[in-house]
Amino acid sequence: MNATTVNRSDCPEVNVPIHIFFTIGFVSLAENLLVIVAIFWNRNLHSPMYCFIGSLAAFNTVASITKTWENVMIMFADVGHLRKVGYLELKLDDVVDSLLCMSFLGSIFSFLAIAGDRYITIFHALRYHDIMTLQRTGAILGVIWTTCGVSAVLMVRFFDSNLIMGCFVVFFIISLVIIYFLYVYMFILSRVHARRIAALPGGSGKHQHLRRWGNGMRGIMTLTILFGAFMVCWAPFFLHLIILMVCPMNPYCECYRSLFELHVVLLMSHALIDPGIYAFRIPELRHTFRRMLLCLNWRLSLT
Repeated sequence: MNATTVNRSDCPEVNVPIHIFFTIGFVSLAENLLVIVAIFWNRNLHSPMYCFIGSLAAFNTVASITKTWENVMIMFADVGHLRKVGYLELKLDDVVDSLLCMSFLGSIFSFLAIAGDRYITIFHALRYHDIMTLQRTGAILGVIWTTCGVSAVLMVRFFDSNLIMGCFVVFFIISLVIIYFLYVYMFILSRVHARRIAALPGGSGKHQHLRRWGNGMRGIMTLTILFGAFMVCWAPFFLHLIILMVCPMNPYCECYRSLFELHVVLLMSHALIDPGIYAFRIPELRHTFRRMLLCLNWRLSLT
């Protein structure tokens, strides 16, 4: 086929049933709330790394709630109870888009914060508790949430501009590059660190260093898996934005844009996948989930 024979009808829009969106939204909301409650419930999880993980789960919770609310609005609009271009409806849509944008930015900054925490854990283990205090962690989280909230409102307010859309895409690409090189740098340093530990004389000190190094490396691998899932889930959506800017009228691009609802499903699935990675990769969280569920079952059996 060529550009003269292809038209919009050759690539009909792919529609995803609304109940799939609701199912993903409700399940991801329950999972991320479980992560947040587990971190609050278990005092062993009151550390900077788990605070950042809790923040990431909170951003995922915001995304789940807003996408579910948006689907409710779409459902009411389809049956005629809401106007698709009404003033109130447009304002609500801006709020939803701002919260989704904040969730995306928050996920990126949370990954950076967790990566920084893992770096300090491995390579500055003796000074970790002096560097990463809970007060400093709280300040970092405050800056992340404030920055993401303000940036999201500004981005949505001026998103019709190709400049803002381009900045959004460039930010995504630059963030991927920064996090990628940070991981590579940590893996290279970790190999050097492992050789230094191996050269130490035997004893309890060496075993303690090995244990800390092993825990730190497991944390880096967990973070790598989390970031890989984030990239897979969000990249198609950003490719969609790039296509909107580069070839808005090209019929071949229209074929990709017809898959937009599938891209949204992937985007929502990110909040669904993360808690499963926590449960699979982090033993302390997995044990906490098990204890919470057993406690809940015991209370239900008493009633």
